Amino acid sequence: MPAHMQPNDTASFFFFERTECDLPYYRPPPEGFTLTGWLIVLLATALSFVVLGLAQQQFHSGFAGFIPPLLFVIIPLVAVAAVAGAKAPFALFRSVGLREVGLMVLFFVLNYIVTIVVGSILVSAFHPASNPAGDMVATASGLDRILFFCWSAVQLLGEEIFTILIFLGVMAGLNRVMPRKLALCLAVLVAAIIFGLVHLPTYQGNLIQGVTLVPIRIVLLIPYIITRNIWTSTGAHVLNDWTTFGMAAFAGMQAG
Repeated sequence: MPAHMQPNDTASFFFFERTECDLPYYRPPPEGFTLTGWLIVLLATALSFVVLGLAQQQFHSGFAGFIPPLLFVIIPLVAVAAVAGAKAPFALFRSVGLREVGLMVLFFVLNYIVTIVVGSILVSAFHPASNPAGDMVATASGLDRILFFCWSAVQLLGEEIFTILIFLGVMAGLNRVMPRKLALCLAVLVAAIIFGLVHLPTYQGNLIQGVTLVPIRIVLLIPYIITRNIWTSTGAHVLNDWTTFGMAAFAGMQAG
């Protein structure tokens, strides 16, 4: 148990959390960031999203397609390192074993079920906009299609860093004024809502589609909270999106 935690602190953990290993960054210094530090990290996280969108307008094919997602990943991690030291970003990343792989698959299945249910409701009630990434992979060919899957995986890691840092930042603020369990739940909800909002440009500003991403994002946050390992939530996210992209690519090959 970390030195800064008292024995009765474990009562503030949910049953599925690792009580011997707390979430990083959110506790007050010296274990976590100051509020000023969090402001720097969250501003950098927002900047990384803006840079992603701008860079994708210039670099959207071939090996150059790696530039936008790499910037999306690097910018917030550099901010974390600047605030808390060069080793601080590694608190998000842990080793991957069979347990983590199993959770990746489990939450991929759960998330895909949620995606199908939410998608079915959306299609029956509204006129959803298509994801341009699906159209891109459907029309790509050969090396470009393979590269699309590769750089999309990097971007999905960036989405996990983006969402998890927002989650931890909101929790850092709320944990100072309310019980940890409530702070965690509200932070998950806020991070999921922001995740939905930043995807509005992807769906031509369709607010309903943005709202439907909220439960999907909540499901994808849970494996991180369980394991404290961003690779677990990233793995589930990659499996989910690659399945969708794979079906689009297969449809494109069949049409071709």
